[in-house]
Amino acid sequence: MQKYILRRILIGIPVFFAITVIIFGLIEIAPGDITDYFIRPELNMTDEAKDEIRIRFGLDQPVTVRYGNWLLNVLRGDLGYRYTNGQPVGATIIQRLSATTLLAGTALAIGATIGVALGVFTALRQYSAWDFLLTGASFLGISIPSFVAGIIILFIFSINLGWFPAGGMRPVDREPTLLTTIHHLVLPALVLSLAPIANFMRYTRFSMLEVIRADYVRTARGQGLRDRRITWRHSFPNALLPVITLLGLSLPSLVVGAVFTETIFSWPGMGTLYLEAVNGRDVPLLMGMNLVIALVVLGANLLTDLAYGLADPRIRYD
Repeated sequence: MQKYILRRILIGIPVFFAITVIIFGLIEIAPGDITDYFIRPELNMTDEAKDEIRIRFGLDQPVTVRYGNWLLNVLRGDLGYRYTNGQPVGATIIQRLSATTLLAGTALAIGATIGVALGVFTALRQYSAWDFLLTGASFLGISIPSFVAGIIILFIFSINLGWFPAGGMRPVDREPTLLTTIHHLVLPALVLSLAPIANFMRYTRFSMLEVIRADYVRTARGQGLRDRRITWRHSFPNALLPVITLLGLSLPSLVVGAVFTETIFSWPGMGTLYLEAVNGRDVPLLMGMNLVIALVVLGANLLTDLAYGLADPRIRYD
């Protein structure tokens, strides 16, 4: 196991450098630069003033020099400073990352729990009314955009019914508690979990349908074992591998969905920070956030591979 982890880390090193090249390249070919943020028509800025801004932020240097300087700083753990307010990028990301981790983690837990349970439920009742109903609902959950679902759920449960707050992470008129945090978390986590619920249900259903037709399941049923024991001791563990794969692949989509969900519900996380960075052309913040997200995805893929061995004893890493 240790050799496998070390080998995966070594493989991840060139992947990391490739990610840095892609991130820097995408920012480089994007239209405009930081001078556009500081230009005000009423100030009548001269070309000399614009050049001074570019020199101040090092934009007058060649691309290779700027990439090399940024990469060296990243390797030291320094993601730079924001163009818009001068705050450290790393501290800003850490401050917002906890809120997004809470939201995305809760949504992923809801999606995996409910989706896997519904997948097993529909697989054991193939071609029944429940199967057609829940399968159709899963296609709806995948198709509807998160910002549309967020607006609808916000309008119904917050504005019309008044059951949940319309936005924010904590109340503004009193000290936050665990219950108030959960109260504010329910709606955004529900919206963000709709697509994972649908995906986990479809993958689990398909995987379970393959497993329950296997010869060893027929043998276990022929030996007189109870259906519940066959389902949870023999069929379900062997149907988990595709679900574990989906668990690791869900992180990028959760991050993308969080951008819209956090904006709709005014959740102070990475999503709203990302939009703020785009609108302000805050290049260091954009590059730092993209790098952190990529590293999280790489780590999730490693944990997913390790989870294979726990779910399926036939897999060995030596």
